[in-house]
Amino acid sequence: MKNRLEQIRKQYGISQEQLADVLEVSRQTIGSLENGRYNPSILLAFKIARYFHLAIEEIFLYEEEIK
Repeated sequence: MKNRLEQIRKQYGISQEQLADVLEVSRQTIGSLENGRYNPSILLAFKIARYFHLAIEEIFLYEEEIK
């Protein structure tokens, strides 16, 4: 799943560490999310969206694979 988390975080001028503290996760989790190595739980996705006052779909971009 692609996401715009790094772009949005930088627009708000906060570090990975600051975001991690607010969301009660590790900085490594934020880095993994931003690099697409990790997809968030639905709870974490909601926390991130609520923090930035955005819809989940504005941050996390689901692209269904067409067969």
